[in-house]
Amino acid sequence: MQFSIKKLLPHVLVILGFVIISLAYFNPVLQGKQIFQSDIMQYIGMSKQQKDFSEATGEETYWTNSAFAGMPTYQLGAKYPHNYIKKLDSVLRFLPRPADYLFLYLLGFYVLLLVLKVDFKLATIGALAFGFSTYLIIILGVGHNSKAHAIAYMPLVLSGILLTFQKRYVAGFLLTTVAMGLEMVANHFQMTYYLMLLVLVLGIAYLIDAYKKKELPHYFKTVGLLMFAVILGIALNATNVLATQEYVKESTRGKSELTINPNGSPKEASSGLDRDYITQFSYGFAETFNLFIPRFMGGGNGENVGKDSATYEAFRKLGATTTQAAQEAKRAPMYWGDQPIVEAPAYVGAVVLFLFVFALFLVKGRLKWWLVGGSIMALLLSYGKNLGFLTDFFIDYVPMYNKFRAVTSIQVILELCIPVLAIFGLVRLFNAFEKKEEKLKALKYSAIITGGLALVFLLFKSSLFDFVGGNDGFYRQNYGEAFVDALKEDRMSIFTTDTLRTLILVLLSAGAIYMYLTDKLKEKWVVVAFGILILFDLVGVDRRYVNNDDFISAVEVNKPFKATEVDNYILEDKGYYRVFDLVGGAAKPSYFHNSLNGYNAAELKRYSELFDFYVAKNNINVLNMLNTKYIIAQDKDGNLFPYENDKANGHAWFVRELKRVASANEEIKVLDSLDNKNKAVYTYIKKTKYLLKESRGFSEYRVDSLATLKLVSYKPNYLKYQSNNSNKGFAVFSEIYYGNGWKTFIDGKETTHIRVNYTLRGMEIPAGKHTIEFKFDPDVVKTGSSIALASSILFGLLLVGGLFYEFKKKTKESA
Repeated sequence: MQFSIKKLLPHVLVILGFVIISLAYFNPVLQGKQIFQSDIMQYIGMSKQQKDFSEATGEETYWTNSAFAGMPTYQLGAKYPHNYIKKLDSVLRFLPRPADYLFLYLLGFYVLLLVLKVDFKLATIGALAFGFSTYLIIILGVGHNSKAHAIAYMPLVLSGILLTFQKRYVAGFLLTTVAMGLEMVANHFQMTYYLMLLVLVLGIAYLIDAYKKKELPHYFKTVGLLMFAVILGIALNATNVLATQEYVKESTRGKSELTINPNGSPKEASSGLDRDYITQFSYGFAETFNLFIPRFMGGGNGENVGKDSATYEAFRKLGATTTQAAQEAKRAPMYWGDQPIVEAPAYVGAVVLFLFVFALFLVKGRLKWWLVGGSIMALLLSYGKNLGFLTDFFIDYVPMYNKFRAVTSIQVILELCIPVLAIFGLVRLFNAFEKKEEKLKALKYSAIITGGLALVFLLFKSSLFDFVGGNDGFYRQNYGEAFVDALKEDRMSIFTTDTLRTLILVLLSAGAIYMYLTDKLKEKWVVVAFGILILFDLVGVDRRYVNNDDFISAVEVNKPFKATEVDNYILEDKGYYRVFDLVGGAAKPSYFHNSLNGYNAAELKRYSELFDFYVAKNNINVLNMLNTKYIIAQDKDGNLFPYENDKANGHAWFVRELKRVASANEEIKVLDSLDNKNKAVYTYIKKTKYLLKESRGFSEYRVDSLATLKLVSYKPNYLKYQSNNSNKGFAVFSEIYYGNGWKTFIDGKETTHIRVNYTLRGMEIPAGKHTIEFKFDPDVVKTGSSIALASSILFGLLLVGGLFYEFKKKTKESA
């Protein structure tokens, strides 16, 4: 028992150290402040209606009307019954945000290195190298929390897989199941998909190794066990997975029925996102060196170059005051790569990359080829359209690859692999597997490669690069040639500064290893030296982009939007209607109103298409059918005003004609001039074949002046209407159609509704007085919750059985 405590103590101290480091970096959280995250601000706007509903009723709504005219809340933080793995995740994220994610980065990577049998001291350094990788800190700064969440659990998933390959079947299975469950909790399937690609590379490397060692039975046994663990881990999140799978088909990630663009030009057929959209953010070949030299390509779109800069002086010459010029110099457009927007470079670290190159000469076997293979795969795919043949192959032939945008995101795999191999460089340095001569040779080559590269850039920068950015034409046209020359001068200056910084760090790293190999420095001091160098290197760059200045009061974060006079005026109208904000855009309108606006990477595809065709162009005909009563606009003096649209169709209405059209193209095109108050169109839908079968696709209805259809009760997930019509009629509802969950009832009896006018709901209503109800009661939530409960029970039994087995095994071994 004493031995176990003594063995456990270093790990406890390391974990406590991670807590302290996480809180130290994000120290304003100790004062109750929260980090301002632009994406989270938008999320708060989008999710306010569902949160308000939950607080008021104690129930969860899986539909919101506050964004994009209506959509499921599956990607807006919906909570599901029996999601017990999420409760475990909440326990692990006990620190204030975003310190909780940094802690998870450090903890997960530490466990991974321990599983790889790395000494806890080197594992600690490796965790710091991973956790403070610039990209991982930057995504916390801008609010990509779900992405950070998923990345943080990647090392734990790999830990479980590697444990199983080490023939620790019970521990490996249990850890893989839990880690996979936690990975799915993060709900960022793009990151999980990239993890799968890395696991496939691992599987190939280990398969080749197993074949050489004649251990194929063990390999396939392990793969079978891991497949069960992964399936069980996913099943713990069954509701989320099934709901997302169902929704993605109807979202912008799914296949479109349209073959034309809004301008009438042919549209590329795709079962996922558009190719240009996927590759909009593609890494440039020269940007590769951002991994090694932080501001190789100028850093981000808004760098602080200070008052001593040429940019500051250029603004002064253009007539800016000292205060104005100083403000502009804090966000100077230094980035000169090809991507549209870059917050900061994806810097892995000069010290870490030096150790990575050093390890290439010393580390051998399947681990090396897995990590190198994963790094190369991630780097090549991050080039996107700049390496078109490879990217096109993956988009066209690799399942699900076309569901994800921003191909540069795959570099998270590279940012995971490089620190692992780098730490193994130190492991090989300190053990006796290689002779001192081999280590000295590796040191010489790695110093020449990394230091020499930095030196070449330093000496020949003017010959190699022109420091011209993709947007410089805009600055030249608006500010003049002299201003662009000032930008280029500052870009060259920060390039020189950071290249010299990298060269010095490489020389210090090489010097520490050389002193150890010549017996002038003990191992423990080399470990300390590299810990200090890595922290100095990475934190120094991280603080340029995410620091205490990014924190504001918790009230400002939790209530990020303030109602304008126009918002307050509209809110006095207690009716049910929609608002289209031409000024506030994004998620602000969703915070206050049932809005046509929104901010989400996966909105409903049909609404997105309708928006591009008509809503964005202020087509009043389409705005009317969406019950857009208010349009927030801006006059010539910049003042906001509410345009009240008294022509809006209202909640629901009876039409005189219903016509079937031949295609989605025809259906969306006719909306431009359709008299949608009296007519509706639809395309053939299989499950509603019975409708209009006698009319061969065309029906006429009598609508007299006394016919009424009124909304009498409203909740985000429930609508109740009263109908009074002396004739059988067809009603159109100004609600977004979503066939997977909205159930329709007439006088309590379930019936069917169809999609009309490309995006709305319609149904035939018998003559007389009737009550019509729409309830959003998705079957996928019930099915998923049942699977999640059963999976949780099964895993609980396996966990107890596994722990009992391990206990008996250890007892037997110690007897």
